[in-house]
Amino acid sequence: MKHPRTYRNEHVVILGLARSGVAVAKLFHEYGAKVTVNDKKELDQCPEAEPLTALGISVICGGHPPGIIHEDVKLVVKNPGIPYTVEPVERARQLNIEVVTEVEVAYHVCRAPMICVTGSNGKTTTTTWIGLMLDAANKQPIVAGNIGRALTEAALEAGPENTMVVELSSFQLKGTRDFRPKVACLLNVYETHLDYHGTMDDYIDSKAKLFASQTAEDTAVLNWDAPVCRRLAGEVKASVLPFSIKEELAYGMFVQPSMNAPGVSAADRRIVYRDKQGVLHPVLTVAELGIPGSFNIENALAAVCAAFTAGVSLDVIAGVLREFRGVEHRLEYVATKDSVQFYNNSKATNATATIKTIESFERQGIILIAGGLDRGSDYMELLPVFQDRVKGLVAIGETKQKITHVAALAGMSLVKSVDTANNVQDTVDTAVREAMAMAEAGDIVLLSPACASWDMFPSYEERGRMFRQSVHNL
Repeated sequence: MKHPRTYRNEHVVILGLARSGVAVAKLFHEYGAKVTVNDKKELDQCPEAEPLTALGISVICGGHPPGIIHEDVKLVVKNPGIPYTVEPVERARQLNIEVVTEVEVAYHVCRAPMICVTGSNGKTTTTTWIGLMLDAANKQPIVAGNIGRALTEAALEAGPENTMVVELSSFQLKGTRDFRPKVACLLNVYETHLDYHGTMDDYIDSKAKLFASQTAEDTAVLNWDAPVCRRLAGEVKASVLPFSIKEELAYGMFVQPSMNAPGVSAADRRIVYRDKQGVLHPVLTVAELGIPGSFNIENALAAVCAAFTAGVSLDVIAGVLREFRGVEHRLEYVATKDSVQFYNNSKATNATATIKTIESFERQGIILIAGGLDRGSDYMELLPVFQDRVKGLVAIGETKQKITHVAALAGMSLVKSVDTANNVQDTVDTAVREAMAMAEAGDIVLLSPACASWDMFPSYEERGRMFRQSVHNL
């Protein structure tokens, strides 16, 4: 697409009235475009519509009417979550009308350099860490994207003195063309969102769009332990800065001794940077990290790479790593009740995230609350941790039968399936009580669903909030 100012007096259609849609609609309206916003929800479910119509923007709710995409439309900006199979998008393609997401629009209006983070897991923690590191170095970061604020809204406020720190999903990246971050981080790639992408190839290609427009003047931060990331390293045009917890690298950020080295304590492992001259620069020991888990060591390495590339000193970076205590709904400590600890990991919306969370704990007895939206997985990848690390299971949501089946195969005797037909808060209350009944002193009750939340909850955040409330009400 071109800069939004070039669409003056041209027809632009915005599909979806979420935060990003509202921000984009206002932007194009201010530039003089003829904006139409369309949402399939009914008007009474779209409170965002009223302020837009007050500006004179056309808002059509209640479905996608025939003819909303026509030959005079010059651009369609699609909410990232809307499938490419919906009729308006298909019609745009038939008419060779460009379809983008808000991320592409934001790039064209942003005057600040961007540090962008994507991956199947760990995006929010890593993005938050980078923002804190830049803030500690007085580099005036603005954190936005999938993490909270609409990127377009934030980008309009950013000046050359700022740095945009952006969390991005594959849904957002799929709709980009010219988007070019100064620093692009790919944390990992696991099988997820196939109900949207259809194939792993499409999912990977969408993630790889993060690097598509970068040049040798930019930096690609890649997880050297992830096969997809290592493969992409040979394809990107940017300067590659690798990180690894499993391998001591000739250049890059890594753990020394590596996490594969047996019999080494966290206090004796340190995060180090080896520069291109081979000189080692220590950052801090693994034991000093403020949050637990091997996956958070990976996140920390990625954040160090990004912040260091942006000019933050390793001393400042180390201080932030020590002080940070985690992000809400990501392995968040909730409370201790009768010597049983409760953790909220509602953000674990796929099995890999749940496995990594379980493995981050020592060998305490773990009572797992899991289940949610059924996207077609059989959850058999959970079998090894169910056999080795999970003491009991409370299953909820559409996938409860699939997950209890895996528990049965693992020989787990403490298994409960909670009826989810009643009030959602009652369901969560019941699940927490059942988990507490299974637990003994010293055990951990962990909400880590391995599934998206949308079968029962409007968001993973609401799922986590209800869990916290249930725990505090015990």
